[in-house]
Formats: sequence, C-alpha cells, structure tokens
Amino acid sequence: MSSRQQIPLDLGHRSASGMADFLVAPCNQDAVAWVDRWPEWSLPALVLYGPQGAGKSHLAHVWRSRCTALLVDDGSFPDLLPDRLGDSKFAVIDPLELPFDEEALLHLYNVLAERNGHLLIVARSAPARWDIRLRDLRSRLLACPAVGIGSPNDGLIGALMIKQFADRQLRVEPYVLTFLLARMERSFSEASRLVAALDRAALAEKRRITVPLARRVLETLEMNR
Repeated sequence: MSSRQQIPLDLGHRSASGMADFLVAPCNQDAVAWVDRWPEWSLPALVLYGPQGAGKSHLAHVWRSRCTALLVDDGSFPDLLPDRLGDSKFAVIDPLELPFDEEALLHLYNVLAERNGHLLIVARSAPARWDIRLRDLRSRLLACPAVGIGSPNDGLIGALMIKQFADRQLRVEPYVLTFLLARMERSFSEASRLVAALDRAALAEKRRITVPLARRVLETLEMNR
C-alpha cells in the first residue's frame, strides 16, 4: 500500500431528510403531491412504488415524521400485532418484499381502517402486479391509490448527485459531473453507488474528485458488475 493511501473507514454520512430537501421533478411530482395531501386521503392506504433509490423511503420518512407512524422495515409483520402496534393509528411498511404474509397485512390494514388511520406501503411495483391470493386483501389494495416514481432525466440525476456529494461534504466541479453523466447508467441506484465509490476512492487517495479519478472509478464499477 502506498504511503499516499489510507484505508477508508465506513463511517456513513448524514443526509437531509425533510421535504424541503427532496428534489421534485416530473417523474416524482405526483408522489410528492400525495404525501402533501395527507391527512386528506380518502382510503386507508397509499402504495408508493418505483425503482431502488428513487426517493420512496425519503418520502415515507417525511410522512412518518408528520404522523409519528410505526415503521415496519423488514417486510414481515406477523409479529406486528397487537403488541408492537399499540395505540398507533399509522404505519409505514418500507419495503414490502414479495411474497409477504397476506393475512397479516390484511389484519394490519383492517385495524388501521377501524382506527381511522392510514398505512403507507413502499414497494418496487404497483399492487396490480402482485400475486395476491386473498380476495379481500386484493380488493382493498387495488382500490387504494398507487403512485409511482418514474425514471429520472439527466437534470434530476445530476441534481441528486450534487445533493449526495454535499451530504458527504464533497465538492465536485461541474465539468466532472458532466463527464460522469455522459458515461454512467441512468438510474437513481447507480447514481448513489457511483457517489459512494467516488467518496471512498477520494478518501483512500487523499485527493479531490477529478476526471481521471472519475474515469478510473467508472471502469472499476463496470468491471465489478
């Protein structure tokens, strides 16, 4: 190991998580509007779906902070009721992994509905694409609004990366960002993966993020796919 290098410690980073920090664009404005519309939801549940890294969890966190909802983060809820739910009227499932315990989800839905509460479900796809065997659960979920977050354009990807670099206290020149946008995969998850890899590389080599460093990191990520 060169004397110029150091082993980066994975200390994490603090990211802003309020609605004011969420980047609104055509691909997610409907989802933002639904979160802002609460508590004027006409039905007990809302499904928020879209690709990994699209900002679903960010929006779920915003909603949860507004109503102090119980977070179910492991996609399983047989043990949720009745002890963990307590007197709560609100819950967030983030994420809902398929397949899931349909009877448990139906029970949770019904309890919250009886309490005039709400359930926010975060998932990769819309309920219409889920293989739901329980007729009662299927009818309830299909009746509830499901709002998707679509694929981002270059402007949103660039803004997201700038925000994530800032969260990590990194400054990247515009021409470096332009270089990255011209060569990277267009997805939220890839943007997050690339920012994290650049952060690690810059820390290990004790240098700022330049085009040569960006090129090398892109090549390494491509080889490791």
